[in-house]
Amino acid sequence: MSQQSFADLGVSEVVVNELSERGIAEPFPVQRMVIPDMLAGHDVLAQSPTGSGKTLAFGVGLVERLKDSDARPSALVLAPTRELAIQIVDELRPIAHARALSIAAVYGGAGIVKQARIAARAHILVATPGRLLDLIDRRDVSLAHIRLLVLDEADRMLDMGFRPVVDKIVKMTRSERQTLLFSATLQG
Repeated sequence: MSQQSFADLGVSEVVVNELSERGIAEPFPVQRMVIPDMLAGHDVLAQSPTGSGKTLAFGVGLVERLKDSDARPSALVLAPTRELAIQIVDELRPIAHARALSIAAVYGGAGIVKQARIAARAHILVATPGRLLDLIDRRDVSLAHIRLLVLDEADRMLDMGFRPVVDKIVKMTRSERQTLLFSATLQG
């Protein structure tokens, strides 16, 4: 039995080619389950172990749903740590650039002025909750055009005490957005 390809899932040729150049030819199970629902505009709740391909599962969908002419930022990925935010951007940058989209990470412990500048120009913003709220409070970033919201490692964010900040951020996004929640260990 042959595996489904990314093209079979509805992924564009330019993204398929970029993935292929990185040696990624066949989607992992979480990607096969998530990408079609993302492309169809459905909200997604996914539990999958660390290392199973969650980042590309939501990342491929993000880049396919956005256009280079969209308002910026149009997609927001919330991550609990700066290490994860950086990892997400590193993983998604090649496929985003293949579709002429920009992506940026914002997190604490780095220069806020430079981050504000890159965040305002990014189609896809990957952020830790605290730093994002700082940028919003400074009026450097607006969430008014966010139509795709990803909560990555959502359980970890809540365990780390970010729920009030995450709730506040989510309320600042459009009510008609697509929401995706990913976790390695969803409970309850």
